[in-house]
Amino acid sequence: MCKGKIDVTFDFTMDSPGYWDGFWERKDGLGAGACDPDACSPTLQRYHQLLWSKTLPNGEAFELLRGAGHMYLNWRGMHFGSDSILASFRYWDNRSVIEAVKRSVPDYQTFMEDFLHRTYTIGGMIIFPKHHGSMNQRRGTDKQIRDRWDLTMECIRRFYNGENSPLSDVMEHDRDFYALFNNFKGYVDFFYLQDCVTEDYKQVRFWLGDGNFSNPPLPQTVDEYLAWIAAELDFLDKRNARIKAAIEQ
Repeated sequence: MCKGKIDVTFDFTMDSPGYWDGFWERKDGLGAGACDPDACSPTLQRYHQLLWSKTLPNGEAFELLRGAGHMYLNWRGMHFGSDSILASFRYWDNRSVIEAVKRSVPDYQTFMEDFLHRTYTIGGMIIFPKHHGSMNQRRGTDKQIRDRWDLTMECIRRFYNGENSPLSDVMEHDRDFYALFNNFKGYVDFFYLQDCVTEDYKQVRFWLGDGNFSNPPLPQTVDEYLAWIAAELDFLDKRNARIKAAIEQ
């Protein structure tokens, strides 16, 4: 594939101009980067191009071309953008939980900065078709998903099974993209997401709750929040290891 060209430990905030400048002054102390690595990191764009330019489950060669702006990555008329799949939920409406976490963690700012440095590696990133109202936007704004990757995976699993979910419409819009992977297993294997699912690919491993979309998606207590962060980091380490093994073959 691309041995030696991808470093699974590289932190994309490091080449996103000004990301850490004034970080904790933004969002009234909740913290926010000055530049989103999904759009601003040239290394991330190059890694996406290298990593996903391979044979698709349907047998076609997925040879991505790099562009700029909404033309981030392109293939046969499809446009793709980067999306960070791991979340810390530093939202206004989740502030009470974040404030409780701050009181329970000895050095919250260091805790969160360490989390971001780790999750902005390639194991925490993926690509989706890019357009108005695309998946990377919808899964963040949908009240039943709120950027949760495990719930996003459940929506994708249901789509391949012909079942409804909160994200059915956007996946139906991008049906040609999902068809490239033939089925849920093809999608999971292509993007090295095996640690999100059971060995038989029939169920998603939920990091919080049971995935029925009826309960509040965000952690409601400090213990739930810390368990969520730990689950994300465990998945991240496993996915980075899978990616490293694949590129070294």
